[in-house]
Amino acid sequence: MLLATFFPGKDGGIPPELKLLAKENNWQTLIYPEMTPSVRFLTQQIFNCPYQGITKRIYLQAKVLELIALQISPILTGGDLTQASPLKSDTIARIHHAKQIILSCLENPPSLIELAALVGVSDRTLRRGFRELFGITVFGYLTQKRMEKAEQFLRGTNMTVAEVANLVGYTHLGHFAAAFKRRYGITPRECLLGKKSVSGL
Repeated sequence: MLLATFFPGKDGGIPPELKLLAKENNWQTLIYPEMTPSVRFLTQQIFNCPYQGITKRIYLQAKVLELIALQISPILTGGDLTQASPLKSDTIARIHHAKQIILSCLENPPSLIELAALVGVSDRTLRRGFRELFGITVFGYLTQKRMEKAEQFLRGTNMTVAEVANLVGYTHLGHFAAAFKRRYGITPRECLLGKKSVSGL
C-alpha cells in the first residue's frame, strides 16, 4: 500500500487524515487536485534540476516531498482544491502583452510597477496572473530568458563573457555568473570554452 509505506499510522495502516486520498480498497489510486501555479512552478524546478550526482538526488527528493505537501495540504485543511481564480480574457491578453514587453527589452526591462502600468493592470494582478498563466514569476521569467539568450551568445558568437553579460542586462559579472550557473550548472566561461553542452536543458 503506497500511502501506508510513506505515511504509516500507529497501526501500520494509512493515517485517518489521509484515507480520503484513496478510493475504496485501491490505495494506489489517488485523487489528484487540479494543477495550481505553485505545483507547475515546482514541477519546472524538478525538470530543470541544476545539480548532479548525490546533490541532485537530495534536491529531487526534497522537491518531491514539497510537491506531495502542496498536493495534500488543501485536502487536509479542507481548503478549495482549485486555488487559482479564473482570469478575465482581457486581463489574460494584457499579461501576454507584458510577456512580450519583457522579451523585447531583456537588457533594460521596466520595473514590475512600470510593466503593470504599461499593460494597464495593477502590479498585484500582474504578479498573480503571470504565475497562473505561465507557472513562473515575472522576475523568474526575465532571468530565464536572459540566461537562454546569454547561452546562445556565448556559443554562437565571439563575444566575451563581459560583453554577453552586458548585452542581457547584467552590469555585475558575479551576479551574471551565479545566475547562469544556477540555470545550467556550469559557469559562463565554461560555456564559452565549450566544456559542456547545456542546450536543451
